[in-house]
Amino acid sequence: MSPAVGRALDILVYLAARPGLVQASTLARDLGIPRSSAYHILTVLADRGFVTHVPAEQAYGLGVTSFEVGSAYLRHEPLERLARPILRTLARRLGQTVHLGILHGAETVYLLKERPSAGRAGDVDIALVTDVGVRLPAHLTANGRAILAHSSEAQLRALFSRPGDLTTRTGKGPRTPAGLVAELARERERGWSQEVELVTRGFCSMGVAAFDHHGRPIAAISTTWRRSHPRHDTDEVRDALRFGAARLTTAVSGHAPTTG
Repeated sequence: MSPAVGRALDILVYLAARPGLVQASTLARDLGIPRSSAYHILTVLADRGFVTHVPAEQAYGLGVTSFEVGSAYLRHEPLERLARPILRTLARRLGQTVHLGILHGAETVYLLKERPSAGRAGDVDIALVTDVGVRLPAHLTANGRAILAHSSEAQLRALFSRPGDLTTRTGKGPRTPAGLVAELARERERGWSQEVELVTRGFCSMGVAAFDHHGRPIAAISTTWRRSHPRHDTDEVRDALRFGAARLTTAVSGHAPTTG
């Protein structure tokens, strides 16, 4: 293997194991790489999106391309095969449509959609836009927000660096990167995400993330219902999604991140 390629891979693995940003000098010291070489490799990786450089702190973190490469592995059949029976159980239990979604750049991509049995679904699916393969702005969907809430600050800065990155579908939703970060921090603290009429008027959704063996979010399970849904128990939905996400985390040999 080329020494430069080996060092680049070492840098990516090193950054993946760190919860925050790392200065180049610290990275070079810990990996035993000459500073000049470390800066050169980081520049190349940043140009290709594998790392993100934050000039204000003179530090680096994983970039969007690194996340997309990791997500690409999880988009294949194993994740869907493991999640499908979990989603079917949740759809039957809740009487609502349930989704499995992942993050692709700044978008939510839906991989699975399970509907409840006939007679329980009502007309909730008529207005839903969340079919398999559909992409929606992640900061508006409960599914995407559940993943973003556990993503690093460097990733969020890379995805939403300008107010114009925060599009809206219904006139509602976060308008600034700082506002989004604050909302996601609250959702990370409580362990679940919810959107109310951010995607479609008259509907709301709730989502909970599943995690890999590093404690990083790999996907989310979410459900959508009409705001006028009679006798709707939000606590029941939250607990059911938490249970389902925990089952998926265990199935992929992952673990939830520690908090506090």
